[in-house]
Amino acid sequence: MSATLPVKTLVTSTGQTRPSATSLLAYLTDWLRVLHRVNPVLSGAGWLHVGVLVLALGLLPFDQRVVTGLAVWMKPIKFSLSIVAYTWTLAWLLADLPARAQRAVRLISWGVALSMVVEMGCIVVQAARGTTSHYNAATAFDGIAFGLMGIFILLNTVLTTWAVYLVWRHRPHGPAGYVWGVRLGLLLFLIGSVLGGMMIHLNQHTVGAPDSGPGLLGLGWSTRAGDLRIAHFLGLHSLQVVPLLGWWISRKLPAHAVLLTWLGAAAYTGLVALLFAQAMHGKSLFNW
Repeated sequence: MSATLPVKTLVTSTGQTRPSATSLLAYLTDWLRVLHRVNPVLSGAGWLHVGVLVLALGLLPFDQRVVTGLAVWMKPIKFSLSIVAYTWTLAWLLADLPARAQRAVRLISWGVALSMVVEMGCIVVQAARGTTSHYNAATAFDGIAFGLMGIFILLNTVLTTWAVYLVWRHRPHGPAGYVWGVRLGLLLFLIGSVLGGMMIHLNQHTVGAPDSGPGLLGLGWSTRAGDLRIAHFLGLHSLQVVPLLGWWISRKLPAHAVLLTWLGAAAYTGLVALLFAQAMHGKSLFNW
């Protein structure tokens, strides 16, 4: 079932189209309604994390504890935003696969939803305890929580690999540039996920300094040393960037959409690789 929706616009008196606040709200409402219809599992998982986001934002002003240089509830906020973007984007992209692939999509959806709920559960519990969830084996409980997260992130990576196979095996609905954007975006997302393995190997995300050093406001990315989270972040969000790029190119330059989408994906991959290499050399992106 295709999740494609018509773009809603208002026609101005000059004959040009211009979206208004009302039309954008209506479009978003329709988008969320269609999303829930085509994949209620990942849609529901996303809404659950919207609830976590609201809870963490509500607790943030009243909890002054700091973990690795950031307010204790900043990590649940960042991860809930990321998971909402991930689950809803994945649901939307996989909905464009043909009907014969939808049984596999349902299995992937349940596995991804479970993986994200377990990961966020560990993050929230550890935040409530005033400690970090990642790379933490200070106590038996901490080690179990981190190990549990690792198991389900591995499961999520396996399921993502399956999703990559599906979009290359079965052509998604849409123009050629968008189709290749979906395929390449999912593949780069998988590579971005694997980059997280280096942080697990190092048992921290900062290279050349402790994790608790000075960081970028709100994000915590190190301003003094290399930080693997930047390349990891960009790699994961290729899931949104590359399909959107392919869709835009298909609208503007349809005759060259496939080539330009590949070139755009290659440039994005080069940027992720550059940031990863820079971090591994212990050099901060924000300290030249």
